[in-house]
Amino acid sequence: MKEFVITEAQAETAVLVGLITPQQDERKTTEYLDELEFLATTAGAVTVRRFTQRVNGPNQVTYVGKGKLDEIRAYIVAEEDSEREVGMAIFDDELSAKQLRNIEQVLKIKILDRTSLILDIFAMRAQTANAKTQVELAQYRYMLPRLQRLWTHLERQGGGSGSGGGKGSVGLRGPGETQLEMDRRIILNRMSLLKQRLADIDRQKSTQRSNRGRMIRVALVGYTNVGKSTLMNLLSKSEVFAENKLFATLDTTVRKVIIDNLPFLLSDTVGFIRKLPTDLIESFKSTLDEVREADLLLHVVDISHPDFEEQIKVVEKTLSDLGCADKPSMIIFNKIDAYTFTPKDEDDLTPATRENTPLPDLMKTWMAKLNGDALFISAAERTNIDELKRTLYTRVRELHVQKYPYNDFLYQHYEEEG
Repeated sequence: MKEFVITEAQAETAVLVGLITPQQDERKTTEYLDELEFLATTAGAVTVRRFTQRVNGPNQVTYVGKGKLDEIRAYIVAEEDSEREVGMAIFDDELSAKQLRNIEQVLKIKILDRTSLILDIFAMRAQTANAKTQVELAQYRYMLPRLQRLWTHLERQGGGSGSGGGKGSVGLRGPGETQLEMDRRIILNRMSLLKQRLADIDRQKSTQRSNRGRMIRVALVGYTNVGKSTLMNLLSKSEVFAENKLFATLDTTVRKVIIDNLPFLLSDTVGFIRKLPTDLIESFKSTLDEVREADLLLHVVDISHPDFEEQIKVVEKTLSDLGCADKPSMIIFNKIDAYTFTPKDEDDLTPATRENTPLPDLMKTWMAKLNGDALFISAAERTNIDELKRTLYTRVRELHVQKYPYNDFLYQHYEEEG
C-alpha cells in the first residue's frame, strides 16, 4: 500500500513524459515540463530526458500511444548499463489505475504522476502534526482508487474460501481480491480517524483565531516559490524557512507585524501550483482557512518568471474555488532584481511579449491594468520595501476603521496620526 517517497539519499534518475494537445501547445507543454523537472529536483531526482507526443488527448489506456511507450522503453533499456540507468518515469498529468498498471507493464520501472510527486514532496516537507495529518489524508485519498494495481500480481492465483473451484464460482475469491478489500477497509478507517483529527485541530485553530483580538488579518498568497516566506521574514523580522525549492512552506505561519504603531497579523500560506491535486486542496482546508478569514490578501508574484501571467490566473482560480475572489487584495510583483528580457529588433513588428518587454514598460502596463493597485519590489534586495510598508499601513488602517469603528484606542491613534 505504501507509495514511493523520494529522499535526498535515494536520488534516482528519471525521464519526464508530457503531451502536446489542441488545449496545450508545445510552448505550454515545455513550461509544464520545466515545472515538473523542478518538482523532481525538489524531491531529489535527476532528470535525464523528456518525451513528448502530439495527440488530441491522453490515451485512456496508456496515456501516450503504444509507439511512444515503446520508444521510452527502448531508451530505458539502452541506458541500463550506463551510469544514467533510469529508475523512474514521471508523467505530467494524473494517471488512472488502469494507465498506471499498463504503463508499468511496458516500462518495468517505477511510475509516478504529477500528483504523486507533489504528494511525495509534501510528505518530505511536513513538519508539524497538522501538516503531517493533512498530507497523510491526501495520500490515502490518492491511493484508494488505485489499490487494484497493487494486487494485479495475485489475480491469476487460485484458492479462496469457497468449495468447488470452477472459475467464476460464487464464493470463490482469489487472495488478491481478499487483500484488496482488507486494504480498502484499513484505509477508510484510517481516513476517518485522520478527518476527525483534522476536525479537532481545526476547532483548536478556530479558537486561537478568535482569541487574537481586534487586529486586521493579512495573508500572503501566491504561486509556489515566488518569495512569500522571504517577504514574511522581512516584514515580521522573523525566521520563516525559505529556500529556492517548491513548497518550502506547508504550515501556515502567523506573525504579529507593527508598522508605525499599527499592529496587524500577517500569515504565510502554502503556495499554489498548476494542476494542484484536488485531494490536497480538500485535505489542506484547515490551513487555507487563514486565507478565507483574512481581511486583506497580498498576492505575491514572481515577475521574473517567464510565465508569471498564467501563474496569476492559477492563483486567482484557486482563490475563487476557496470563495475568496471578492476579498480586498493587492498584487506584489516580487523579484524585480531578477527580471531579464531580450530587446526586439527595430524592424520586428510582432506583438510585444514578456520575453522582449523592458521592466519599466511592463510595470506601466500592469499598473494601468490594475488601476495602480500594484507594487514592484525585491524582497531579497529590499527594494521598494518602504513603499510597501507605507501602502500596507494605509490599507490596514482603512480596514481597521471599517471593521472596528468603536476601537477607541486605535481610532484615537488614527485621528492623531491623520
